[in-house]
Amino acid sequence: QVQLVESGGGLVQAGGSLRLACAASGRTFSFYAAGWFRQAPGKERELVSVINWSGGTTYYADSVKGRFTISRDNAKNTMYLQMSSLKPEDTAVYYCAAQKVPIVSVLPRDYDYWGQGTQVTVSS
Repeated sequence: QVQLVESGGGLVQAGGSLRLACAASGRTFSFYAAGWFRQAPGKERELVSVINWSGGTTYYADSVKGRFTISRDNAKNTMYLQMSSLKPEDTAVYYCAAQKVPIVSVLPRDYDYWGQGTQVTVSS
């Protein structure tokens, strides 16, 4: 099985930037679609961004388009989320996830492996 570990969360000021990383175990991660989801208290887990196995296909939630960038380095078994122009409404626990097929899905239920989450808090 695949283990995923997020890092890079923390407290930042509105307008600031933060980069999250998701480290995956196993070389097979390079063949998996993967993505970032987030969950705020009292809300459902929602899409942030997803990326296919090669990095050639990406999708972003409308709320983060133009501000967040997803990428992956398969040689390092790592996926990243670069966040800029952060807003208080971006505050949530951010989770990385992987799907054991190379195509992407925007639905959390389609993902097979999940990290433990990392807290991102944006202050005004």
